[in-house]
Amino acid sequence: MRIWQADFYRRPQQNVWELLICDRDRSFQYEATCPQSEANSNWVASQLQLAAGGQLPDIIQVFRPQSLGLIEQAGRSLGINVEPTRRTFALKQWLQEKQYPIVLDKPPPTPLPENLWGEEWRFATLSAGNLVEAFAEVPIPILVMPEFLLPINLGLASTVPVPGVVIYGGRQSMRLARWLQQSRPVALSYVAGAPDGLVLEAGLVDRWIVVTFEDPEVAAAARVYEQRKQQSHGLHFLLVQPDDSGMTFSGFWLLRAEDY
Repeated sequence: MRIWQADFYRRPQQNVWELLICDRDRSFQYEATCPQSEANSNWVASQLQLAAGGQLPDIIQVFRPQSLGLIEQAGRSLGINVEPTRRTFALKQWLQEKQYPIVLDKPPPTPLPENLWGEEWRFATLSAGNLVEAFAEVPIPILVMPEFLLPINLGLASTVPVPGVVIYGGRQSMRLARWLQQSRPVALSYVAGAPDGLVLEAGLVDRWIVVTFEDPEVAAAARVYEQRKQQSHGLHFLLVQPDDSGMTFSGFWLLRAEDY
């Protein structure tokens, strides 16, 4: 499968738009510029064709919300799937080398819709060695374990504790899991405040308040959760299940913030 990463954006303090395209190991790179008056999906589509040289990619990954619409339109006209994702590591490295901004403005976190609230939640830990085995062969409707996030590919010893959060969704369990999948979870972090809470990073810039709490013991457990994320190279997980019986599961995601 041919996967490209692309950015189309107006460069700082210039009236020029620049299209940057690369593959995941930057063995292929392409760049082109146009004046603002020509910055449209037709121009992007023509450049994609020039860059492809007759072999269009299967997927184009885009991390910048402002680039997404035009690249999606261009992709549709050429039959290319466009995937919004924060994990365009090669492209971001290239942009940093060019000293272009890659930090995106993020809105304040929004509370989770009330009809999705679970009944209970807790912190949990699994050893890196058991993480994949525990869920890989269990029938879970939504199971997201990207290859690059598997503990073995992050160089984690099998004994390293990988922290996570388990949500018992009750009757809303499957609805919550489907909503999470549509939101494209990235990372789940403890944020101290009044009250404290867990904030889910999702999509390109979305942020959701999953739970809030004021209990000092829960806050202490949340700090341990964050400490363990440091030990696991940022790897953590989110598990949604109807109850604590361990018999049925709704969704499981391996997560890791994009800045690791």
